[in-house]
Amino acid sequence: MHEHHHDHDHDHGHEHVHDHPHHHENTPAVLNRLSRAIGHLESVRRMVEDGRDCSEVLIQLAAVRSALSATSRIILKDHIQHCVVDAVEAHDQEAIDELNRAIDHLFK
Repeated sequence: MHEHHHDHDHDHGHEHVHDHPHHHENTPAVLNRLSRAIGHLESVRRMVEDGRDCSEVLIQLAAVRSALSATSRIILKDHIQHCVVDAVEAHDQEAIDELNRAIDHLFK
């Protein structure tokens, strides 16, 4: 278990950054998925450069978006299981608020 330290003076209008490391068992899988999504997006860019059919490009963009959504889901679940559980135990409302802001951004 890791501690949450929130001794800082800053405007909460910007993103809060935890000062603890995020070591989660799913990090290698997330990095792998991000690398694949980056490669996929680069191939979509080449499709556009090559003048490929717009419908094909849109289908591939939807696939990239789906891959990123799946990756976000893994990160969110991992965050809930680790950081948020710790925040609840520590009565850290700011960490809960941060999670709610992140969820709002995910579902825009």
